[in-house]
Amino acid sequence: MLEVNGIEAGYGDLRILFDLSLTARAGEITCIAGRNGAGKTTLMKAIMGLVPLSGGAISLDGAPLSALPAHRIARERIGYIPQGRRLFTELTVAENIEIGLMVRRSGRDVRERVLDIFPRLRERLNQRAETLSGGEQQMLATARALCVEPRVLLLDEPTEGLQPSMIEQIRQVVQRMRDEGVAVLLVEQRVDAILSLADKVVFIENGRNLETVGREALESDPGVVARHLGV
Repeated sequence: MLEVNGIEAGYGDLRILFDLSLTARAGEITCIAGRNGAGKTTLMKAIMGLVPLSGGAISLDGAPLSALPAHRIARERIGYIPQGRRLFTELTVAENIEIGLMVRRSGRDVRERVLDIFPRLRERLNQRAETLSGGEQQMLATARALCVEPRVLLLDEPTEGLQPSMIEQIRQVVQRMRDEGVAVLLVEQRVDAILSLADKVVFIENGRNLETVGREALESDPGVVARHLGV
């Protein structure tokens, strides 16, 4: 279980997160939702050690993560798919996957498993990442994250700008990871995606906890998402 306990974080003197807490359990999809500027991406970066904490702590299965450098956090089997994908665009599909494998020195079996999940990437191994479609680039970013054999998978706006067929493929992969016992932490703005995927939604506003809603409450009152995300 990933535990975020009362964290505070930001950029220089600019504080973004204030006493923010949440838990992401194995075999569950926890959605992080909030309006633009709420601090969702900063939260993901803080978990990955890319933004330093000024307060609070983050742990995985009781072991502290907060003091580890970012590369060590990834080695703890936390996969991260950032907003905008952040691929090595001048490298090939195969080379981007190889970089993911290097994090934990994973072997050919992991590579083959990832390519079985995304067979389209197998067809494009020698193609440069910058020549892929937006949906294929999202597949590659996801495949790279899966190379760490994640216990926790962080996805920041994975469906942004994708056509419906690609959105469905990403949704299926997210559900597959959940069913395999991965703790999935998903930043998402699309109401339909939240309602179809979330086991729990953590709403945040201005870097603070607003409300946490479980699946039963979502099903009984689906309008709660629109109320919190509406303008």
